[in-house]
Amino acid sequence: MFRKTFPLAILAGLCISIGCTVNLRVGGVAGAVLFAFGLTTVVYYGLKLYTGTAGFIRAHGDWAMLATVLLGNIVGCWLTALALGYSQPDIVEPATAILAGRLAKGPVACALLAVGCGFIMTTAVEFARKGKMLTLLLGVPVFILCGFTHSIADAFYFLACPAEQAFTLPVLTVYVAEVLGNFVGCNLYRWVTFGVER
Repeated sequence: MFRKTFPLAILAGLCISIGCTVNLRVGGVAGAVLFAFGLTTVVYYGLKLYTGTAGFIRAHGDWAMLATVLLGNIVGCWLTALALGYSQPDIVEPATAILAGRLAKGPVACALLAVGCGFIMTTAVEFARKGKMLTLLLGVPVFILCGFTHSIADAFYFLACPAEQAFTLPVLTVYVAEVLGNFVGCNLYRWVTFGVER
């Protein structure tokens, strides 16, 4: 399971990092729309993304698999951040501004914002699995322009920052809060409806 899932999760982290990079360089509505390339690629290739997987883990789901996906996503973001931080150092400043904004909000606010992102992402993936890609293309700019937090995107933003700023306890606290918030959002529909099939 690990040998199959982990590489797909790393690639998913890379794809999301590409979306993050274009968002950092372009910004605004255009950057948010172009970010959707990352998620579209993840879905098309069947890669493993935390926010595309967490909402489909059932009561006796494979929690080890979900942890593997999260770890692989972070590794993919870290490798991409290393490469792009070296080759395109102009991304460091806007990434640092995002990190500062997250720290200013704090873990509780970031967790709440992550719930909204998780709900949107699971909805978008659910539609995409049924061949309806428009929701997938709209979902990404919607969560970005709402200011919702995506734990894998933030893994890239945080890791693109200087190490002395990224590897601190406050950053880790915010990040864990986002991971948990995304999980809640990804499962929100299923929990509220008690898993009733439509």
